[in-house]
Amino acid sequence: MFRHVHTGDAEAREPLLTGVTYLEPNERDPDEGEIIFNKSTSNITCDAGGSAERRLTYEEAVEEAGFGAFHWLLLVVCGWANASDAVEILCVSFLLPTARCDLLLSSSDMGLLTASIFLGMMVGGYTWGYLADQRGRRRVLVVSLTVNGVFGGLASVAPWFWLFLLLRFISGIGVGGSIPVIFSYFSEFMPRLRRGAMISALATFWMTGNILAAGLAWLVIPRTWAHFSLGTLDFQSWRLFVVLCSVPSLTSALLFRLLMPESPKFLMEAGREKEAIRVFQVMFKLNMRGKGKDFPEFGLCISSKQRGEQEETRTRGSRRERLACIVKKVLMPIKQMFNGPLKSRSIALLIVFYCISFGYYGLWMWFPALFERMENGGSPCANVSLPSSLNNQSCYPVKTAVYMEGFIIAASNLPGNIFTIVMIDRLGGKALLSCSLLLSSLSIFLIYVVQTKIQSLVLSCIFSGVSVISWNALDVLGTELYPTLLRSSALGFFTGVGRVAAIMGNVAFGQLMDTNCAAPVLLVSFLLLTGGLVALVLPQTRQTELT
Repeated sequence: MFRHVHTGDAEAREPLLTGVTYLEPNERDPDEGEIIFNKSTSNITCDAGGSAERRLTYEEAVEEAGFGAFHWLLLVVCGWANASDAVEILCVSFLLPTARCDLLLSSSDMGLLTASIFLGMMVGGYTWGYLADQRGRRRVLVVSLTVNGVFGGLASVAPWFWLFLLLRFISGIGVGGSIPVIFSYFSEFMPRLRRGAMISALATFWMTGNILAAGLAWLVIPRTWAHFSLGTLDFQSWRLFVVLCSVPSLTSALLFRLLMPESPKFLMEAGREKEAIRVFQVMFKLNMRGKGKDFPEFGLCISSKQRGEQEETRTRGSRRERLACIVKKVLMPIKQMFNGPLKSRSIALLIVFYCISFGYYGLWMWFPALFERMENGGSPCANVSLPSSLNNQSCYPVKTAVYMEGFIIAASNLPGNIFTIVMIDRLGGKALLSCSLLLSSLSIFLIYVVQTKIQSLVLSCIFSGVSVISWNALDVLGTELYPTLLRSSALGFFTGVGRVAAIMGNVAFGQLMDTNCAAPVLLVSFLLLTGGLVALVLPQTRQTELT
């Protein structure tokens, strides 16, 4: 948690921008380990220009706008977007048991297919995050969700594996933009004391998307009525499932376009005071409806940072010089993240994101395939001598048990989500992240040890319930560890790192599933253990103010 030293009416900040002096920590609370910053040059001004108008900081303005209907509407809209990303990512894992026959996929091909969306997310994560910090959160969310939905839906009619792979990759670029930006956008509307619980509530919508994907797979893929011919294309039920999985992203983009305003924190940092005040007016009007209160008149302590100097790179110098300036500008947030007081937390977060992404996505995307191997009993790695067959007799009729078990594992997220919402503001994200990763590591190790399908299902449910606590805690920590003008870039960067890990995890499972299944499973357990230990060095951010 950061304490800010006040001088008069202005509050010291941590701008961390090029050419701006940021606050250096010089004292640490011996009891709580909290960093106290001295006064330094700030990019926030509260000068009223000689008028008597009251001027508020960002946190004060958020408190003035109240908490109520607007925030619940925001939770539903952002939550549905988060759920749509989960549906788009996880739908591939549910279609593998049947699509492998129609597209003639080996285990290695399936590894590439599950990795393709993560490759797209790696490309899109930092790019969209950077654009969100420069151009605004809302605009980026609308475009990235649209890319996700359109290309995800087009993949349903791809007759060849290479085209299906390409369209899933482009869809992943859209997913890579929406995931980090959603949490930055959402957190910047939240009052400080409610932020942790509300971000945890937003994270629970990932479970909603997981359950929706599993439920749709269970309802649609085994059905023969969904099979018809579309020209020369044999439109199997799994293709209809892919179409349905694209609908949440498209509806989310529409909701953001029609209902939601730009982040007031972003507008203040961009010096757009009047627009920010209008957003606070909308928040106040919805939150105070029926209470007979009038919106109070106030000004805002806006950022004095000017973007004009940055825009000069567009018109001055040769084409090569302009390109070099653009590249330098795009990479500047990464440089800032790994310098000064942010360096240690950035290194720790990099390791944690890599470990949890390799472990979670590497294993989760293969759960349906693993349970298909356990249909005749035994542990998931007991049947490695039975490679995937590519004939239709091995895929049809579809075995509904695989999808029922996927639905049960998805639903087991619920206890972990409830626990996070209740405890995040009491224990803090750091403690929950570390403990849940250590428990996840143990559950994965035991999945390798047990010998029956029921035991494997129970431990998979435990892993599902515990690992979601890790993700929820990481979502809270990630939004609170970085200032506004780095937040989306930082989350985009770490999301990209996570996608590299997810790609490596899926490729590893694809290559080793038929030869040495134990190796990737035990590696997942080891990496989760490593992530849990590294998380202990992160600072505590419980109920901190956003900078």
